[in-house]
Amino acid sequence: MDKISQVWDHIQTRLFPFLEDELDPLTQKQKKLAAILELIRIEDFIPARWWTLGRPPADRVAMAKSLVAKMVYDCSTTSGLVDRLKTSPSLRRLCGWERASQVPSESTFSRAFSEFSASGLSARAHEALIGKYQSERLVGHISRDSTDVVAREKPAPKPRKKPAAKRKRGRPKKGEARPPKEPTRLERQRGMTIEQMFEDLPKPCDWGTKKKNGKISHWKGYKLHVDFGDGEIPVSVILTSASTHDSQAAIPLATISAGRVMSFYDLMDAAYDANEIKAHSVSLGHVPIIDHNPRGGIKIEMDPATKRRYDERSTAERGFSLLKDGFGGRNVRVRGHAKVMTHLMFGILALTADRLLNLLA
Repeated sequence: MDKISQVWDHIQTRLFPFLEDELDPLTQKQKKLAAILELIRIEDFIPARWWTLGRPPADRVAMAKSLVAKMVYDCSTTSGLVDRLKTSPSLRRLCGWERASQVPSESTFSRAFSEFSASGLSARAHEALIGKYQSERLVGHISRDSTDVVAREKPAPKPRKKPAAKRKRGRPKKGEARPPKEPTRLERQRGMTIEQMFEDLPKPCDWGTKKKNGKISHWKGYKLHVDFGDGEIPVSVILTSASTHDSQAAIPLATISAGRVMSFYDLMDAAYDANEIKAHSVSLGHVPIIDHNPRGGIKIEMDPATKRRYDERSTAERGFSLLKDGFGGRNVRVRGHAKVMTHLMFGILALTADRLLNLLA
């Protein structure tokens, strides 16, 4: 909190007066963008580029700042962002361009976005932001959940399953050995590194199904899994295929979050009710609070004290609502896992900075 307070004091006493002297009086949205850009310092993650021949490349720092502005202003398309930059001198100068003629074309933005996706720019900036302002903070609750991400691309064909080996009916004969069952993904994850867990998770675009309040809905695209800390602050993020069950990303998320922040409780809904997830949470020194999944049996209710603490899990629902309604979570226009992840991480990055500043409110 001291670090955030120092940055906020600098923003209020120096940055805002300087910008208002240089530009027209700033709107509340422009002040919000200026504060977010000052907090995340995305320019620190873009290496300097040198050239000797040919036309110099477009300013990548200004383009990265513009992509953050795209999330803050919730622009649905890059062409809409370009138009806004050209018609708003204050916004354009906040991003780093003096004249409208300097704003790159939509295709140049697209090429830069591909570079940012290949380097994982937004994810690296988010990890550094959490490490700088949250690593020393004691987070009481980690609220784990997922949300649908609708994409505009063709779903990948499903791989054909190998036919299961036929087994003889009845009991095995004396001395006959049956082949052991293949371990589930949750069982395999307990012995994997975080890189191996990522590699094992499905990533192509496909169809997902969810049931909420008795209604079943389907979507084509991906599923975003997020660990939210207290205050709707995203701590760790994973993007998988839409058909991936929520529980499959729980152990990787918990491993990443444990390396970034200190926390006490892991709050999860009934989709995460698995012994492997509980055991992993306990191994990290956390207390897992998971809604019971009856699976056709009798539901076990929580005691009142545990239920009251479990209600803190609404942090995740508020966080997803903020991401989708205010930081570009519904405006996915790119294709492919890497680019969709980069787009969403720019929104997560802006949301994280906004929520960190909100701690001082």
